Amino acid sequence: MTRPDIVLYIANTMNGWKPLIFLHETQIDYELVPIDFGKKEQKAPDYLRLNPNGRIPTIVDRGADDFAVFESGAILWYLAEKYDRFLSHDRKERSETLQWLMFQMGGIGPMMGQAMFFQRIAKPNGDEVPYAIDRYVTESRRLLEVLDTRLAGRDWLVGDAMSIADIATYPWARSYFWATVSVDGLPNLQAWFDRIDAKPRVQEALQLPEPRPSAFGQGDTDAAAAENAARFR
Repeated sequence: MTRPDIVLYIANTMNGWKPLIFLHETQIDYELVPIDFGKKEQKAPDYLRLNPNGRIPTIVDRGADDFAVFESGAILWYLAEKYDRFLSHDRKERSETLQWLMFQMGGIGPMMGQAMFFQRIAKPNGDEVPYAIDRYVTESRRLLEVLDTRLAGRDWLVGDAMSIADIATYPWARSYFWATVSVDGLPNLQAWFDRIDAKPRVQEALQLPEPRPSAFGQGDTDAAAAENAARFR
């Protein structure tokens, strides 16, 4: 029995969903290895040999002599080149895709991640820092406004079809509820959410390695928030 080329190490986080969305949208077979943060599996020696930063996601490409790739943006670029999907051959459009991918990696991810940390972990565990909360929520909103402006008159961040820039940005921007960032008055962004939300394979990917509806403001969000905070006490 032939084994799939790609082994994917993830947890159900915004960064973890990025390669899952790519692989499900392209219907590429892969082997899923869930990483349990509670057991600190991301810090195990065997995993650190694949990902020196001790984070998720990571892929191993069996079809390329077990070549390991870490960092979610780098993984998307690698997969796009390997499978020739979600990345234009046009030089300028390819550069634009990289620019918006870096915009997510350097801006939306870190800023929204900090907004989530200070509100969902630090504050309920007795370390409320109002200045930090205001700083990261305000900056996250500004970045979502940049996305809304970019999406005016277009369906996708780059070109005429979904790219790895959209795949990278969607899980973070769509988690605005968890970061408590308003998307009111951002119709282009919300229409972009709707387009991606409507993709069955995206929704399939978001259920792995286990569902986390609270990130998108669904389900029992109060219970999910309490459980999340308790894991960091």
